[in-house]
Amino acid sequence: MAGQASISTEILARYAADAAREVDGVRGLAASPLPRRHAVRVSGVDGAVRVELHVVTEWRASIPAVGRRVQERVREYLRNMADLEPAAVEVVVDAVGPGA
Repeated sequence: MAGQASISTEILARYAADAAREVDGVRGLAASPLPRRHAVRVSGVDGAVRVELHVVTEWRASIPAVGRRVQERVREYLRNMADLEPAAVEVVVDAVGPGA
């Protein structure tokens, strides 16, 4: 009898957040005072998983380059940790701040 396992969107969001924080030029995830607005959102429709990350970059970081590296790292992380290939990884830079 074959079983099927699933991973919650909350766990996938944590994986994506961990992956984004590993990228040089990412200062952190964006915080929001608005209720139910999170720095990482994972949604799925018809088996296609989409990830949206809101990040803060460092002052001198190239935003396009950081965005590409975050996309690549999140894809790689989700492939390795969850055996999942997201349909889309969208990176939104909400702020730019001094390096840590």
